[in-house]
Amino acid sequence: MTALQLTQGELLLAALLGLVVVLQLWLLVRGRAAARSLREGLGDELAELMEQQLGAQHRELLRDLHDGLGRQTDRIGEHARADRDLLQRGLTAASLQLSRGMQALTQSVDGRLDTLSGQVSQRLDEGFRKTNETFASVMARLATIDEAQKKIDGLTTNVVSLQELLGDKRARGAFGEVQLENLVRNMLPPEAFAFQQVLPNGTRVDCLLTLPPPTGRVAVDAKFPLENYHRMFDSALAESERRAAKQAFRADVRRHVDAIAAKYILPGTTADGAVMFLPAEAVFAELHAWHAEVVAYAQQKRVWIVSPTTLMAVLNTARSVIRDVETRKQIHVIQDALGKLAKDFHRFDERMAALARHIEQASRDVQDVHTSSRKISAHFRRIESVQLEEEDEEGGDEISGADLMRNRDATHPPPYVAPTDPTNRENR
Repeated sequence: MTALQLTQGELLLAALLGLVVVLQLWLLVRGRAAARSLREGLGDELAELMEQQLGAQHRELLRDLHDGLGRQTDRIGEHARADRDLLQRGLTAASLQLSRGMQALTQSVDGRLDTLSGQVSQRLDEGFRKTNETFASVMARLATIDEAQKKIDGLTTNVVSLQELLGDKRARGAFGEVQLENLVRNMLPPEAFAFQQVLPNGTRVDCLLTLPPPTGRVAVDAKFPLENYHRMFDSALAESERRAAKQAFRADVRRHVDAIAAKYILPGTTADGAVMFLPAEAVFAELHAWHAEVVAYAQQKRVWIVSPTTLMAVLNTARSVIRDVETRKQIHVIQDALGKLAKDFHRFDERMAALARHIEQASRDVQDVHTSSRKISAHFRRIESVQLEEEDEEGGDEISGADLMRNRDATHPPPYVAPTDPTNRENR
């Protein structure tokens, strides 16, 4: 700021000097022009005189101008020094104020930075903790997912093995028999079923259920043809081949129904119906959803098509029927037991009534004894009061309370009250 102020003063002084030089040049040119004019008009003498006068005026003017410029230069220098001192003091004060402001701002910024640092550290610690918890949870989830993936892989292997198992007729038949055996053993008592039972016509049935009359013995077959069923859903085959497999599947079901009706429905030996067990729920749903005519044909032949789920319902119903029949067989035993229980309860009731009477009598006796105790206590208090009065009146003749009691009892004996007579309770 000081350098800039001095430069402006110098520029002002230079401008004034330039103005003076220009003015001198202008006056010189003007004087020469005038002198030339006068020289031409008045003559050489008059021109010389005018030139001398003009030179004197010019010198006087230059002298005055030089003095003015000197004084102006001195005033400009003084003003410049004053301005420079004022500017220096202002800059010093501004520097001090700026230093104080910077110090206060630094302290405020440091405090804010410390607070922000603490908050940031707390947030970072909390964020790290939550991140660690999230990471641990993610790792646990990943471990669970890995375990589930392993189980899915194992299930896929099992499904593939099951598919391979169901692809072979003999293995498929064995699988259906095992599933049927597990269901039957879990639902019915041992005497209600038999496996691989030979019928009078020489055929061997997978399971023979023995139910109460009039149902009798019901044959259950666990074998079922699935080759055309798999071909129906094979995407590698053409549409015409899948339609042909669908027709063949219907024909296979009809033939199997006819075989079951011919081998396992024997009048006088088995029930008038038989059960065709399908070990796959998908095949059961396919038949009932898209092949209702085949299901109707099976019902016409008295062959009931069941899946593992519906077979459980059938076996549960059979178990309820067997339990009801066994209950009916044991009804006389239950009646005898109920009769004995009624007699025992009647005897218990009589004994309870007698006990209640005894307890009531004991309660009355306790109340009577309590009444007698209160009366005896009252007699003792009256005797004590009489003894004190006699001592006061006779002046030293002492009579013991026991003697007074014996005398009172001799002169006024208490009446006898039977303990079981409720009419004299108040006199005891």
